[in-house]
Amino acid sequence: MSQTKGYAAATAKSPLAPYVFERREPREHDVVIDIKYCGICHSDIHQSRGEWSDFQDECIFPMVPGHEIAGIVAAAGSKVTKHKVGDKVGVGCFVDSCRTCVECKRDLEQYCTVQTVWTYNGRDQEGNPTYGGYSGKIVVDENYVLRMPDNLPLDACAPLLCAGITLYSPLKHWKAGAGKKVAIVGLGGLGHMGVKLGRALGAEITVLSQSLKKLADGKRLGADHFYATSDPETFIKLKGYFDLIINTVSADMDWNEYLKLLKVDGSMVIVGIPAKQIPIGAFPLVTGRRSLAGSAIGGIKETQEMLDFCSKHKVACDIEVVPIQKVNEAYERVQKSDVRYRFVIDMASLGS
Repeated sequence: MSQTKGYAAATAKSPLAPYVFERREPREHDVVIDIKYCGICHSDIHQSRGEWSDFQDECIFPMVPGHEIAGIVAAAGSKVTKHKVGDKVGVGCFVDSCRTCVECKRDLEQYCTVQTVWTYNGRDQEGNPTYGGYSGKIVVDENYVLRMPDNLPLDACAPLLCAGITLYSPLKHWKAGAGKKVAIVGLGGLGHMGVKLGRALGAEITVLSQSLKKLADGKRLGADHFYATSDPETFIKLKGYFDLIINTVSADMDWNEYLKLLKVDGSMVIVGIPAKQIPIGAFPLVTGRRSLAGSAIGGIKETQEMLDFCSKHKVACDIEVVPIQKVNEAYERVQKSDVRYRFVIDMASLGS
């Protein structure tokens, strides 16, 4: 065991504060990563504040959040073949799975039916709590460690490990590309990646945002069209227009109105998770043979595919880098949508 510095929430009601904890000694297939950057995901806030407790088996405190981890390999176990000391690597939302169930064999470890081991607020195969990337280092099995793009800034790539794959996976699964009309609901940390990735895939991209205040940004990021959902005319003009809608918003909203914007056989995919259940009517679905679906991140193979795609198309996140000491302030700003578009913690600020 080795001591690691980090920041943790002691309880669901407490702010994050310095915390020292133990990381396991590396096993023969483990990689030790010096964490350089870690993105702040809205789910970090939900989990560290216990806001998803109704949907989770448990909330484990003290909780060290962080699942958008980018760093450098510091050491490797004796049987590691996929990574070497000095490599730029990343760790996303999970660090292990059963590896034998049908989903794991399909490279869908995020849907493992036995046990997906989440990067934090989870338990490993021995039942020990997992701790995330708001820390100086992490020890992970090589099979759950990803190669980061060499041609892009490491800090701007950290959020690809959640925000990036969360949008890439449904865009690919629902075949976004040339000739497809895709709407991204919400232009935040997730939504701005939907615009960039959807554009790189060749789809026609429309942003549906509460107001027009981010119109210039939407166009700069690659959106073809931008509409305010606060304007009732938007829902009249765009009725039956889209092949695919990806909803990144976690606030309460009327999904039924958005379903009506789909063509026949269109799909709306939920990737933002509201704290409360959203009521759904039958008519918007049955009158257009429309589908309402959900999607959660991606498996290791697909996440690596996404990182390679981003490297090829030079796609990274728009970020604001902050020291770890400002993490609680950053949380409040995320709640107010006061970031364009993802906070990334510079782990050098932890000190030695």
